[in-house]
Amino acid sequence: MDKKLIVVLGGGESGVGSAILAQKKGFRVFLSDSGVLNDTHRETLQAYRIAFEEKQHTGEYILTADEIVKSPGIPDTAYIMQKVLAKGIPVVSEIEFAGRYTDAKMICITGSNGKTTTTSLIYHILRSAGLNVGLGGNIGKSFARQVAEESYDYYVLELSSFQLEGVYDFKADIAVLLNITPDHLDRYDHNLQHYVEAKMRIIRNQRTEDAFIYWIDDPLVTKEIEKLKPAATTYPFGEKKNGHMAAYTENGKLYIQTKENIFDMELELLALEGMHNVYNSMASGIVAKLMDVSDEQLRTSLSDFKGVPHRLEKVATVRGVQYINDSKATNVNSCWYALQSMRTKTVLILGGTDKGNDYTEIEELVRSKVRALVFLGKDNSKLHAFFDGKVDEIRDAGSMTEAVEAAYQLAQKGDTVLLSPCCASFDLFKNYEDRGDQFKECVRRL
Repeated sequence: MDKKLIVVLGGGESGVGSAILAQKKGFRVFLSDSGVLNDTHRETLQAYRIAFEEKQHTGEYILTADEIVKSPGIPDTAYIMQKVLAKGIPVVSEIEFAGRYTDAKMICITGSNGKTTTTSLIYHILRSAGLNVGLGGNIGKSFARQVAEESYDYYVLELSSFQLEGVYDFKADIAVLLNITPDHLDRYDHNLQHYVEAKMRIIRNQRTEDAFIYWIDDPLVTKEIEKLKPAATTYPFGEKKNGHMAAYTENGKLYIQTKENIFDMELELLALEGMHNVYNSMASGIVAKLMDVSDEQLRTSLSDFKGVPHRLEKVATVRGVQYINDSKATNVNSCWYALQSMRTKTVLILGGTDKGNDYTEIEELVRSKVRALVFLGKDNSKLHAFFDGKVDEIRDAGSMTEAVEAAYQLAQKGDTVLLSPCCASFDLFKNYEDRGDQFKECVRRL
């Protein structure tokens, strides 16, 4: 019998990892990308002798696949996907595909905001506690490639709604849902419920012995939980103690209550600042206690964690003005969190590719905290339409150098300059990392 053909669509980190795993499991493999592969990925595929194409999708061959592993970035509306779906070829995500080939315990994190920070913090806690743990999903190395080449007992996976769409039999042993706010609605026909349903796939296939950790103060999440009645054991967390809670705050302390244990820690000892990070620390702490990390070890890890690049990252203080890189804030809600944690007057750099944003969410914070706005993008008309007249000083910038220069002129001693763009970066930058790196570079040149 002929070996099954697995076609991988998309030649990024997850696609290349999936191709390597498929080859290792004895399938015939073909990888196809409509864009240009980066040099590292191309060299990797060549080294593994995996057949691939770039700058095109050869439909005739792709449509002979027995199964397709699709990159999360490719929407079902793409021309090749329409053909694939019409032919009824099974399509899965890298997460679903790789999950078949490992018995490791899965700790999975999703949410509109805070998932990278929380995933990184959980990984930091577990690794510091000496567990044999891998980090993957929407962050770090490809999960599929790690399954092919490493041997971990646990995986901490950050999962986006796009990745969760392609999950069917995969199961999280511990699922964490931080929050749900409107994001990527362009992908979900501007229907919030479709996005909510994609996120809730994180609890798919969970059983009583599995854990589901969630923020109880999120109305969208709680409404959905009442409707779905998850089979997993639930561990809600929130700001105030209210009934049976796994984590809450009281009198300046964070409390975590699981099994017979009550863990407590002074809030000001947490490495991460801002209330949203208290929630991220709560979710991470619940995971740690479910995995029997000692109180002492957990306290140490929650207080010495270094944070995530491009997420409220302190860059430098120049002439009494602090510069903060929050380039990872690609939606309005992320920017809201950033502004909320500001303790000084702020010069805010906004703009980029708008994903159907509604800026009313940050309007009040902008009016109360923002001294000046700098719009950084190819087309700032939507930003002007909303903010003109609400802030005294507004400038436009067509490059990061111009934006930082304008912010430098507008900021006063004791202020903060915050890059928290609310938008995707693709109009002027390769990605949000490139945007953040350029910001840091420009600040260091001041």
